[in-house]
Amino acid sequence: MTTLRGRRLHLFDLDGTLIRGSAAAVEISRQLGLSEEIQQLEQDFLLRELAPDEFAVRAHALWADLTPQHVTAAFEGAPWLAGIREVWAEIRAEGSHCAVISLSPDFFVERLLDWGLDAAHGSRWPAVPFIEPIHRPGILDASAKVRIAADLCARFGVDAADCVAYGDSMSDAELFAIVPETVAVNADHHLADLARHRYTGGDLREAYALVRKSAA
Repeated sequence: MTTLRGRRLHLFDLDGTLIRGSAAAVEISRQLGLSEEIQQLEQDFLLRELAPDEFAVRAHALWADLTPQHVTAAFEGAPWLAGIREVWAEIRAEGSHCAVISLSPDFFVERLLDWGLDAAHGSRWPAVPFIEPIHRPGILDASAKVRIAADLCARFGVDAADCVAYGDSMSDAELFAIVPETVAVNADHHLADLARHRYTGGDLREAYALVRKSAA
């Protein structure tokens, strides 16, 4: 095994990146029979610049009947990239760290801790089943990814120059702007043009290999 020079912090997006061609909200809605409704909400988010906190409020209303069993089924049935656990195990074995930062609900994102993450950050949602409303300040946006990345750098004792970011959409652009090593994973040209590496496919091990090759 070739070891990367020095410790690094690998920062992964979730929707469209680790989950290929889908998102946590889509997979949750599928379990509730609300695929068309969430598709419209996603379009409003992408095309009409619906704010992340407003998206969350509307999704919360859609998911009034959500149960922990729905969340488990959505997580287990999502189209994950192959090799995620293997990549994270390799990163940690060499003394580096890996984290996920996502705008998706924390009750979904934090399940990835069982796969070998050092940290998982999602938007703060009320516990499932819902009794409480959305607390808008707890919903993350693109700028929050930069702030959380800085906090993680301090936690793990690394600099931004030691980070690698993996993402697929313009919500990752602000993070890509401050991190030297970036990988656009199944991304359109808007983010791909900002990335050092570009990967299209279904296996995180192949995307990670691009980073390893450049560091060798």
